[in-house]
Amino acid sequence: MSSLSLTFFTIASPRVSASFPHLKFSSSISPRSSSSLSFRSGARRSSCPCLLHYSFKVQAMAKVVQDMKSAEKNIVSASSAGDDDDDKKEVNHSRTFLDALTEQELLSGIGKEVEAGRLPSNLAAGMEELYHNYKNAVFQSGNPRADEIVLSNMAVAFDRVLLDMEDPFQFSPYHKSMREPFDYYMFGQNYIRPLIDFRNSYIGNVSLFCEMEEKLKQGHNIVLISNHQTEADPAVIALLLESTNSHIAESLTYIAGDRVLTDPLCKPFSMGRNLICVYSKKHMLDVPELIDMKKKANTRSLKEMALLLRGGSQVVWIAPSGGRDRPDPVTEEWYPAPFDSSSVDNMRRLAEHSGTPGHIYPLALLCYGIMPPPPRVEKEIGERRVVTFCGVGLSVAPAIDFSDITAASENPEEAKEAYTQALYNSVTEQYNVLKSAIHDKQGLEVSTPRVSLSQPWA
Repeated sequence: MSSLSLTFFTIASPRVSASFPHLKFSSSISPRSSSSLSFRSGARRSSCPCLLHYSFKVQAMAKVVQDMKSAEKNIVSASSAGDDDDDKKEVNHSRTFLDALTEQELLSGIGKEVEAGRLPSNLAAGMEELYHNYKNAVFQSGNPRADEIVLSNMAVAFDRVLLDMEDPFQFSPYHKSMREPFDYYMFGQNYIRPLIDFRNSYIGNVSLFCEMEEKLKQGHNIVLISNHQTEADPAVIALLLESTNSHIAESLTYIAGDRVLTDPLCKPFSMGRNLICVYSKKHMLDVPELIDMKKKANTRSLKEMALLLRGGSQVVWIAPSGGRDRPDPVTEEWYPAPFDSSSVDNMRRLAEHSGTPGHIYPLALLCYGIMPPPPRVEKEIGERRVVTFCGVGLSVAPAIDFSDITAASENPEEAKEAYTQALYNSVTEQYNVLKSAIHDKQGLEVSTPRVSLSQPWA
């Protein structure tokens, strides 16, 4: 293992994001909240659409009430649980945002926390901007409960940001999703859910995710080589898979760069995901005096990854482009950023040397519209958050075997490049199909023999 180069850490960091629905809530709202139910209703078919629409609305309303009761119960349990450190943090911290009953109270609470010295002014400005952007996006959905969803999701998001400012959370090299006393995973799911137009969203080759789950049950490891588009990628993946492959949705481990572990508006969402925490090579040289510390931290993370894979039954997501996709500066077209062959090769070798069968699948994501990154890579922490309501897509192709691709290669370097290109070509092919379905509004009709689209939530 010591021979593995740290160029492995060219891998991108999923810029995790999220929150959830209704005032003073904790995180155990059901995955099928009111917002996603209303989006899905349009996709169902019936000989009597009027009756179906009425029935669906009744079910959605009943589910909203159920979720509210569940959430209220859990915020109480998180605030009154045992005596450990996490429980004490929940009990002792300010309830300014959780107690807000109106938009005005929520936004004025930001100013109050600045005056109290618990929030820095620059973060406060970012929080207020995020509120208005999130509100506009959720209202674009046409959801009749948009005002309530916005207020409750943003109240909980602000509360989690404030809690971390009061007592900053420190990520370990391998971070397990935090599900109690506060469920950060569901917090993220329910924050991103209202931003997805499920009627214009698609999964490619959903049967392959079922194939993966069977392999995981057999103790095999799964590696997903993917492009990376937004801070919301983990939530988008999990939301599209929750109705068919909830095990993968909740078990995925993401390679996460340090920026999502330090940005105050990202941290609460990162806390809800399984992460291997690394320093991205793109930012390795930003602060010269920290270079040695970052390299040592990456060595520890590499060891954690090796141990994780050695145990088997792991599904790991990596983006070997080294960052989020960006649009072409001339055409403004979005496309998957090229993969770094050293990152792909080192991940492949980690999987092969684990002593457990492993399979590498190319995965394509199209979701940049939900939370597009800045046009260029920024050194400073605290980027602006633009948020919109739109359709998204996820697709996977069959696993690609290294030996099948490199049989004719004359040397290791040529083999490494050939394998990386094969994975990238598959991701690009799938991405283009998703793009035609979603952005060109062609829907299921653009399915191909290699990319079969479906809407399993419909």
